[in-house]
Amino acid sequence: MPYLHQSLRPQPHPVPRDARTIHSSGRSFEELRQDCLQSSTLFEDADFPASNNSLFYSERPQVPFVWKRPGEIVENPEFILGGATRTDICQGELGDCWLLAAIASLTLNQKALARVVPQDQDFGSGYAGIFHFQFWQHSEWLDVVIDDRLPTFRDRLVFLHSADHNEFWSALLEKAYAKLNGSYEALKGGSTIEAMEDFTGGVAETFQIRDAPEDLYGILEKALKRGSLLGCSIDIQNASESEARTPFGLIKGHAYTVTGLDQVNFQGRKIKLIRVRNPWGQVEWNGRWSDSSLEWRSVNLEEQKRLGHSALDDGEFWMAFEDFKTHFDKVEICNLTPDALEDNALHRWEVTVHQGSWVRGSTAGGCRNFLNTFWTNPQIKLSLTEKDEGQDGCTFLAALMQKDRRKLKRFGANMLTIGYAIYQCPDKDQDKDGHLSRDFFRYNASLARSKTFINLREVSGRFQLPPGDYVLIPSTFEPHQEADFCLRIFSEKRAVTRDLDENTDIDLPEPPKPTPQEEETEEERQFRALFQRIAGEDMEVTAEELEYVLNAVLQKSKSLKFKKLSLLSCKNIISLMDTSGNGKLEFEEFRVFWNKLKHWMSLFLQFDVDKSGTMSSYELRNSLKAAGFQLSGHLLQLIILRYADESLQLDFDDYLNCMVRLENASRVFQSLSVENKDFIHLNINEFIILTMNI
Repeated sequence: MPYLHQSLRPQPHPVPRDARTIHSSGRSFEELRQDCLQSSTLFEDADFPASNNSLFYSERPQVPFVWKRPGEIVENPEFILGGATRTDICQGELGDCWLLAAIASLTLNQKALARVVPQDQDFGSGYAGIFHFQFWQHSEWLDVVIDDRLPTFRDRLVFLHSADHNEFWSALLEKAYAKLNGSYEALKGGSTIEAMEDFTGGVAETFQIRDAPEDLYGILEKALKRGSLLGCSIDIQNASESEARTPFGLIKGHAYTVTGLDQVNFQGRKIKLIRVRNPWGQVEWNGRWSDSSLEWRSVNLEEQKRLGHSALDDGEFWMAFEDFKTHFDKVEICNLTPDALEDNALHRWEVTVHQGSWVRGSTAGGCRNFLNTFWTNPQIKLSLTEKDEGQDGCTFLAALMQKDRRKLKRFGANMLTIGYAIYQCPDKDQDKDGHLSRDFFRYNASLARSKTFINLREVSGRFQLPPGDYVLIPSTFEPHQEADFCLRIFSEKRAVTRDLDENTDIDLPEPPKPTPQEEETEEERQFRALFQRIAGEDMEVTAEELEYVLNAVLQKSKSLKFKKLSLLSCKNIISLMDTSGNGKLEFEEFRVFWNKLKHWMSLFLQFDVDKSGTMSSYELRNSLKAAGFQLSGHLLQLIILRYADESLQLDFDDYLNCMVRLENASRVFQSLSVENKDFIHLNINEFIILTMNI
């Protein structure tokens, strides 16, 4: 499916406030609820109906699911019973342990929980079968409305449920998240950090435990104290290891939640402990400091009570931190503020957000391994102006997120492998503000980059660079892969960012003047004779006659692999060059165009790198720039979608038609801008889009 450019101009980082209503009716949760109360009906959500389409997109239920409201399952349903806690999250028949681990972590932060799970709803007097939840998506908060019909089998919830069968907040939260992503099946498999970000709008950092800093315990402790959400997991080497149980009771490839850290006195020394929860609600660690291990016998009852130790098989367990580092491979932290792990002093971070797209044929250039197209990726200029307090460099965090891939699963779209690289801007005597060319990347190495290209929703990293100007290149690993993306840049001091493709100036070259008749070349004399033979005494040709003349001349060219110019191109040529307005082209008008045509032919041959008779759409940017046109990324993408074929190639007729119409539209704009200063309210790129009908 085609992805169109989204402006990369920096946007202010939104402060959490009223979330945007996204129900198809355009009505808010409260408006919909009041409608139902006034009509004495229970809400039915047409946007996410109680049907198999909301469950699965690639399979059918193995058993007949029945959609029921909580009041049809139990006598006295409760939205939240005794507070929303991590024990309310028990996994059902859906492989979304990553989501459940994030929900369990969310319950540890009451402020964040109240944002995701609004408290203005229950099964009391205002009950109307409607509930709502709020999620962060690509730098904005969305309010997701659902009805409370849930999939059941034999009067039991099939998916996420609470340990108390009368409590339904977690099951309804899972349904709202499934709606946000298109279906329950879309929630199969994922990274805990993904949901953590959607619950907080925070920014993720991942630690491979084997490479983690020495003070990992202190980092995790500080993160928990600051309300950050934490998850952990054990890597798998192949698919057969997924959810395999180790001899110590841990599950490989499974998402766990870190719910606490503490220290305990044991035989005269302090032992660092970590508390972990399995979202299954059962199956626990059986090594040292597990629920029934001998170590607890040496801990007094008061200390056990303080730590919440119990021998219940509820999925939550303590373990020695040294054992945790031995048996787990990865820790994921969702920081509610990017400075959460720096030091004890909170800082105000500057945040900018860029929304953009990788579009096949124009901005989907792939990574640096693909030099011929890498330079066409979006380019974000980053100006670091102030050093950190007491430091020699400027700290910033860059987080690149691919958008809506989970929702697009049903259409065969998987997570793409993404990453970014950071380069120093060229010296002042070079073009610092224009889109950097292929040659720049051929001769310059990156200063910093994301740790790896990986098929996660978001790739992030912290960097410290000297003050100066830099260019950040977000990309997929392979070229030609399409996706929308969101790039967030957090800087400790003020930083200026802008998209290098948002140039709206078009400098038209001066039209070449006709050669005096006495200086006509042999080529022009031959051409005049042909032109006169076709045009007759008035020396004017129609579009049909011009088509014959041009094809007769151009087909003799040995350098240009030529098919045939179309009548449409010839009509556009007359529209550009006809100064008399009679719909025909005089010879002197054509002589001016002929010189322009030879220049465009030269450019076409120059950028037809493989001499195939066609130009790659990725080369069109440079060709247009050489002809005097510096277009915005949006306009360039629209032109490529209009004129390139399925193989992302333009033949000479496509190229000529594009150049003629582009110059014609640009000149009309300039003329109107001068004559009607109060009339033209569009910029040049917007005007061209309208007049070129693209």
